[in-house]
Amino acid sequence: MNDAPESRPSGVLRDPLLLRMLGFGFFSGLPLPLGAATLQQWFTTSGISLHSVALTAWLGLPYTVKFLWSPLFDRAPPRWAGGLGRRRFWLFLVQPLLACACATLALTDPSLNAIHTAIAAAALTFLSASQDILIDAWRIETFPEARQGAALAAYVWGYRTAMLTSGSGAIALSVVLGWHGSMLSMAAVLALAPLLTLSVAEPRLHLRLAPPGFLAALRHSFFDPLAEFFVRPAALEILAFVILFRLGKVLADNTAISFYHQAFGFSSAMVAYANSVPSLLGTLCGAAFGGWLVARLGTVRAVLITGALEAASLGLYVALLAFGSVWMLFVKVSGEAFAGAAADAAFLTFVSALCSRNYTATQYALLSSLAAVAFRTVGGGAGYAAEALGWVPFYVLTIVASLPALAIMLHLRRVAAR
Repeated sequence: MNDAPESRPSGVLRDPLLLRMLGFGFFSGLPLPLGAATLQQWFTTSGISLHSVALTAWLGLPYTVKFLWSPLFDRAPPRWAGGLGRRRFWLFLVQPLLACACATLALTDPSLNAIHTAIAAAALTFLSASQDILIDAWRIETFPEARQGAALAAYVWGYRTAMLTSGSGAIALSVVLGWHGSMLSMAAVLALAPLLTLSVAEPRLHLRLAPPGFLAALRHSFFDPLAEFFVRPAALEILAFVILFRLGKVLADNTAISFYHQAFGFSSAMVAYANSVPSLLGTLCGAAFGGWLVARLGTVRAVLITGALEAASLGLYVALLAFGSVWMLFVKVSGEAFAGAAADAAFLTFVSALCSRNYTATQYALLSSLAAVAFRTVGGGAGYAAEALGWVPFYVLTIVASLPALAIMLHLRRVAAR
């Protein structure tokens, strides 16, 4: 774990490598709304039933279980791949397929056959999750730990810009071009991704190649990455930290919409606006701040500071209860977005540093999936807890729920210092 101060990284606009990371963030974020919110809007305007629209949430499952096929991408490319290298070869294979899946989605019509549209969207999300695995692996293997925070900040800037493009942008474009034209426009943008892949360098690593034979290759791909991780000192404590780090924020996020409507009666339009421009500005600034902290103070101290900042930001729910005004809603949303993005930049830098370069794709996909465990489990009970406790005690509880992860990190820091 790196805890030594490092020099400040170059600005994104002055660094060609960070500019490419921003581009990868854009192409990574663009497909996400197309298989989620934008698709739901298309279904709704096509007269699809409410329960069928809700079922589209299952299309996001590949993002949660992507670790299941991530070992494939840690294998060496076939000999006929030429000089592309491991990461660029798989990206160059996945990205055109992703653009084709988006084009196929655009050519379907949910009002005529929603099943065909859902199948195309499922292919889109699977390939999108696959692209995420590869981009994360390329980032981890390309940037040194001290620059991972800056790389993640650039990635977040591109990612959030893309989500606006394929979210509200695609929905607005559908008014002018129709849904087919809007979706085809997104496919045309995705078709540019392989050009970015060809413009980057393949990470230079000495790799352990999979041994011959099916069983040996299976062990190398699936079991060796786990074994390599679990023989490390404090492996279980690290896993506990990864699982618990976002617990408080997950509990708060899962009640936010109900909180805005039930406690204050804010309109949906007001909440949507607060979660667009103010949230975006907070996220972009927070990601940059988190990346700067990693470079300035080292990963562990950055995690501790931003984790504490994120826990404190949950107190803005209580402040909103105290003031109850629209301006305080904007302060709350932008402040929480700032703290959350800063914490994410430091946390993901820490997780990236845990990954062996021989199994980058597999281990990062697994650890990032574990980071979502709280959302998929106890997050679902947040509403029951808020009803039982009341808003103020519940949000105090979310702050308290953020502290165990920070305590574990302090313990890991003391162990590493011995």
